[in-house]
Amino acid sequence: MPPKTQLLDDYSGDFHPDVGLASFSRQALACLGREYLLNGHLQDRVGLPLVARHFGVKEYLNFSIEEWMAASPIYSLRMQRAMEFEGHDVSTVFKNLQLEIGAPHQFMDFQFRLDRPDYGEFWLAHCGALADVEPYGEASVKLMCHSIEDPTFDATAAATHPKMKMRPIHRPPRVPEGRYPACRWKVFIGEDSEPYEQHPNLDIVRSSKIASIPIDCPTENGEPGGWDSYKGAFDPGFQLEDLSHCALVKVNQEFAVQSHLLARAFMLCASQRRDDTAALDLGTAQWTGIAALTARRIRAALAIEGDDIQAIAKVFQMHPCFAPRTYVDFKVEVTGPRSARLSIADSPALDEGDCHSWFATLKTEAHPALDAIAEAVNPHARCIPAADAKGAALAWDVTIDPSREPQTEPEELQLARMSKGANFRFEQRRLLRE
Repeated sequence: MPPKTQLLDDYSGDFHPDVGLASFSRQALACLGREYLLNGHLQDRVGLPLVARHFGVKEYLNFSIEEWMAASPIYSLRMQRAMEFEGHDVSTVFKNLQLEIGAPHQFMDFQFRLDRPDYGEFWLAHCGALADVEPYGEASVKLMCHSIEDPTFDATAAATHPKMKMRPIHRPPRVPEGRYPACRWKVFIGEDSEPYEQHPNLDIVRSSKIASIPIDCPTENGEPGGWDSYKGAFDPGFQLEDLSHCALVKVNQEFAVQSHLLARAFMLCASQRRDDTAALDLGTAQWTGIAALTARRIRAALAIEGDDIQAIAKVFQMHPCFAPRTYVDFKVEVTGPRSARLSIADSPALDEGDCHSWFATLKTEAHPALDAIAEAVNPHARCIPAADAKGAALAWDVTIDPSREPQTEPEELQLARMSKGANFRFEQRRLLRE
C-alpha cells in the first residue's frame, strides 16, 4: 500500500494487491462515497422490476416497503454509533438522512431546516427517484411518493425515537405541473402519538452477521483535516468533503453494509412469499445488474483506464459489493498478463447460515455477477471457477481471451439503466474541510 504521504487521488497507476479504501486521499474517498451511496440506492432499480415480473405488481409495493423497514432502522443506528451522533431528536434523523443509501447525495438532493430539537423540515432540490417514475404517470408517482414513503419514512425515524414522525407538507403528483420543490416534509416528535411498531422482519435481519459486523479502520488519519465524527452541531450543507480521512474510510464501509442489509431484507421477502430458491434467483439477478452498473461507474470515478487484466483487478478490488473486508475476506491477485485470481476466505459473509445474501448465491461454479463486473472492463473476460482454491473457501480465475466470443451485457444491467441515476454525474460542491 502507498505510504501515508502518497495517498492515491485515483487508481490510474499500477494495480497493487494491498490497495484498499485507506490508500486513497480524502477527495478520492468523498467521490467514491457518493458512488457507494448511489450503488445501494440503485440496486432496487434492478430488483423491484423483477419482483413485478415474477411476483406481481402488488408484491412490488410490499417488497418496497418491507425491505426498507427491515434494513434502515439497523443501519441508521449503526451510522449513529460509527459517527458518534447517537441521539433522540430531529437533528439525529437529519444526520442519518445525510449518510444513507436512501438519500444519495445530489441524486436525491435533500435540503434541511432545523427549527428546534423536536421539529424540522426537509425538501429535495432534485429528486432522482421522482425523475425516474414521473414519466410513467400519476399512479406510479403515488405508489412511490405515498404508498411506499409513508411507512418507510416512519420506520427510519422511529429508529431514533419511537414517536418520531415524518409527514408531508406537500408532495407529488406536482400541482401545478413542475412545482418546485416537488415535495416538502416535516419531521417532529409526536408526543401524543403511539410508539411506532417496527416490522417483524427487522428482528430477523438484525440477527444476521452483517447487521453487527465490526468495521476495520485506520487508527490515525492518512492526511490532515476534516471531522473524525459528526457529534457536533447538525450542518444542513454537510458534504462528504467535511469528513476526515479515517471517517471517510469508515462511512464508505458503512455504505456497503447498508447495501448488504437492504439486499438481505429483499431476499427475505422472496423466501417468505415463495421459497429459498426464488430468493436465490432474485438475489442473483439483482446482484448481477447492480454489480455491472457500479463496475462501470467505479471505473470512471477512479480513472481506471484500459481494458487489461490490471484494470479488471482494480475494479473488483474497489467494488462496494465486496466490502467491508471484515465481512467478506476478498482478495484479488494478478497472476499473469491476462489472468487474475479472485478468492474469498472463510468469513462471515459465507457463514450467514441462510439464503438471504448475495454471497449465498456463490457456489463452486461460474456466477453472472462476477462475469458482469469483468465484462464491464473487457467483454472478452470471464471468471472461471478455480481448479485449486489454494486454501480459500471459493476462488475464480479471471481470464482474458481475445479469441473468445465477447460477453453481451446482462439483461439486468438494462433494468438499472432505466434509472437516470445510471448516468448521473456528481459534482464537488465543497472544498475539503480543514
